[in-house]
Amino acid sequence: MTTGEPGSKAASAPFGPGWSASLRKGSEAELRSWVDLAMAACDEADAIALAGFRQDLVVTRKPDRSFVTEADQEIERLLRDRILAAFPGHGLVGEEYGEEAGAADVRWFLDPIDGTHNFLRGVPVFATLVAVEREGELQAAVISAPALGGRWFGLRGGGAWALGMGSRRPRPLHVSQVAAIADAQLLYGEGPAIEASGVAPGFRDLLAMAWRTRGFGDFWGYTLVAEGAAEAMIEEGLSAWDIAAPMLLIEEAGGRVTDLAGTRSLTTQNYLASNGLLHEGLRTSLLTPPAKG
Repeated sequence: MTTGEPGSKAASAPFGPGWSASLRKGSEAELRSWVDLAMAACDEADAIALAGFRQDLVVTRKPDRSFVTEADQEIERLLRDRILAAFPGHGLVGEEYGEEAGAADVRWFLDPIDGTHNFLRGVPVFATLVAVEREGELQAAVISAPALGGRWFGLRGGGAWALGMGSRRPRPLHVSQVAAIADAQLLYGEGPAIEASGVAPGFRDLLAMAWRTRGFGDFWGYTLVAEGAAEAMIEEGLSAWDIAAPMLLIEEAGGRVTDLAGTRSLTTQNYLASNGLLHEGLRTSLLTPPAKG
């Protein structure tokens, strides 16, 4: 993914709507056609997910010991079919069925059910994630959470938007303007996993510095950052299909997403998403080991 060389426009302004718009690669009409396809496919995916939610499910384990359901597999097959029928030259990168035409200039990242464990346990915090990348730069994204009645979508240079959850019309998303960690609401995935990974030695001390903390996890934390309801989301152990859609939405909402080294990438496993204003302070705190004594 493009990070910007020293002195480039991207490097001089690492977040904000203007910076995000500078990364567009395609016309607005083209990018909107990708969003429209993803939205229509998610209508079908939502129906599949809700039909299986809180029902008896056939569940298996993948080689990495994570769970997968029939709904995960059915939704990803649906997404692949719809995308390739409309754009046969595009590539696919999905959680359940891997890469197809992975070297294509345009690639779609697919997570059929983000929050599978929630889905299995009857927790309504799960969603289908779809994102589109051109030449290494994310261009469009949709997150659809049917059990919550919410959907988030965006395109590069066209903003980030939300539907549902009390809103009849698309409402624009904007990150918060909170500029002090002491005033911030911080979200995170699985706390013990973050600590055990060793990548964020200052994690526990950072939580103690914040106004409020919650372990919401999965896509939900990122949408709350994009909506300005929280200032940051911290997570580790992610794959490209987990972070691609949230990254596009947060960047279009004015925020910033990097790994803990400060690099924009879809290939690292640890991520910090923030309103941008707090990003470097949060990152420094996460990397600072606790004082001895």
